[in-house]
Amino acid sequence: MLILGIESTCDETSAAIVQNGNTIISHTIASQASIHNAFGGVVPELASRHHIERIIPVINDCAKEIDLSSIDLIAVASEPGLIGSLLVGIQTAKALAWSLDRPLIGINHIEAHLYASMMNCENLLFPALGVVLSGGHTTLLTIHDIGEYELIGQTVDDAIGEAFDKVAKMLNLGYPGGPVVEQMAQSGNPYRFPLKAGKVKEKPYCFSFSGLKTAALYTLQKESSFYSQDLVADMCASFQHAAITDLCKKIQKACDEFQPRAIFLGGGVTQNNALRKALSSYISLPTFWPPSLLCLDNAAMIAGLAYHKWKRNPFDARFTLEPRPRVPFLSKNK
Repeated sequence: MLILGIESTCDETSAAIVQNGNTIISHTIASQASIHNAFGGVVPELASRHHIERIIPVINDCAKEIDLSSIDLIAVASEPGLIGSLLVGIQTAKALAWSLDRPLIGINHIEAHLYASMMNCENLLFPALGVVLSGGHTTLLTIHDIGEYELIGQTVDDAIGEAFDKVAKMLNLGYPGGPVVEQMAQSGNPYRFPLKAGKVKEKPYCFSFSGLKTAALYTLQKESSFYSQDLVADMCASFQHAAITDLCKKIQKACDEFQPRAIFLGGGVTQNNALRKALSSYISLPTFWPPSLLCLDNAAMIAGLAYHKWKRNPFDARFTLEPRPRVPFLSKNK
């Protein structure tokens, strides 16, 4: 089964053709990072305008060696995300579905991030622990099967990727800040500044990175207005160490309580090599990370997950699909 996936939830315009949920036939991503860098973050109006300009060329590039009439299903990220960006992807997908007379399915972007680490697994081990780490989400959940989840905990304020970006902005490191913070941290002292992530009362698996970000801000305000390279490196290292340690300890605690057979991670923050190294020292379970190309927003994960969703419930959403910008992946905390 050939599925065309479309992703436009934030600032990446992407299209992919995936066969049977795991074989990527073609994949194209157009990033807007350089456009939003000047503003220190994503500007929603600019994002939607650039999606309009790029989405058809991206789809054409993805399908340059494949006749779109051979596509069996069209899948589009329909939730959550920026409303203007979502609309561009959904309306384009509807037009294609109508013109090609193919069914259309909407996919939850966050669930797709989690699926990205499952795409190349021959034998999925369930129950498993799922971990979604991105600029908008920090989520722990148990996975009973693809599409069957139980929420354990999530951030109550800033997501981990958002906190990385905000600390980078404090240090004038540009956007996106996460990769730069990781790079600077390599030469820094992670114990110079005693930063700690916040605790959420009576919710041991929930996260709070807002206080950690604020502690970094107050610490910097006590320093000289001139940030030396050593100070920047030490702050990056200290912040990263605090955030990753909090994350790893809660993952370890969840593994001890829920006894998963494996861990699947997804989202842009999974690119962080310090996180990968740290988690391996806490956890001995089989741990699956998405390949580099599938860590950030992409259409391959949308098309891949759509295969399983369609097999379970072949509902054609051509006439009913609407964007849901703020819908939660799961809404109940354990």
